[in-house]
Amino acid sequence: MDIDTVDSGRLGSSRISVARIEEAANLIDPVFLYSPQFVSESLSEVLGLQLLCKVESLNPIRSFKGRGTWYFVERFLADWQGGIGIGDGGPHLVCASAGNFGQGLAYAGRAHGIEITVFAAENANPLKIEMMQRFGARVELEGQDFDEAKVAAQEFATRSGAFYVEDGRLPAIAEGAGTIGLELTRWREPIDRVVVPLGNGALLAGIAHWFKTHSSETQIIGVCAEGAPAMAESWRGDRIIETETVETIADGIAVRVPIPEALEDLEGVVDDIILVSDELILDAMRLLHRELGVVIEPAGAAGLAGVMAGRAEFAGELVAVPLCGGNLTAKQLEEWLG
Repeated sequence: MDIDTVDSGRLGSSRISVARIEEAANLIDPVFLYSPQFVSESLSEVLGLQLLCKVESLNPIRSFKGRGTWYFVERFLADWQGGIGIGDGGPHLVCASAGNFGQGLAYAGRAHGIEITVFAAENANPLKIEMMQRFGARVELEGQDFDEAKVAAQEFATRSGAFYVEDGRLPAIAEGAGTIGLELTRWREPIDRVVVPLGNGALLAGIAHWFKTHSSETQIIGVCAEGAPAMAESWRGDRIIETETVETIADGIAVRVPIPEALEDLEGVVDDIILVSDELILDAMRLLHRELGVVIEPAGAAGLAGVMAGRAEFAGELVAVPLCGGNLTAKQLEEWLG
């Protein structure tokens, strides 16, 4: 079953609800909440600003995706218990993922007794595939990139009657991710800017809506990879702009076909979106490893790469950046972090 066939008002409209972000903070498994946030003295000195780091990789799935997927599953079950299923097996959810979203949905699905099928590209990160399977998901490899896997997932949902869950399209996922913003606004000083990796848009939308309600002076900046500029170009052009290919090591933000609802959710709450090179993303990963001792994957380090790109403009400011995921294979660790 596709999301278009259900009452979007019950699962949330295309507008992000700040009240539901607050609700999410009370429903999400605490293992994903209140991640470490601190000003890194060493990184602040290197960058010439105060860098407030929020480490989202210290949880069972090593990324922030557990927030949004857990909250979505809670709302899904509350509104649709018994309404969707295959045979006697109960609810069945299907999604497409580069890996981290699939892990989050698998983790939440297992905890709630829901069958999960994840479609991933044939060249998806093998560690992420292994972890999705470990959390109980059935994983199907289809297509040459994320967007081709997404088409396969949609077709499967239509054939099987499973409920198609699209990251970036369902507001509950952004609202769960928005709890990061809720936690950041509890910092003891006002934050000048928040710089956030931008893939399908749920993370940026959730954080932006929370901040624009509770700290309207804070500038919200999204970061895309230069080799996957579709979301940035669509936001700037105020229309959907697709690209034929993506060329970036940051698989978690490698979007070729933007979701219209995701772009609508960014309207009026995002101040700028910038592009960063893979080389700068690698520099950010290595800087985090050297100065903080943490392993952050390329998409998760894109926010810091954005700070590095704008460091002259941000000089002296308090800048927050979520470090969004840390799923690297042994080969990637050796190649990128030595």
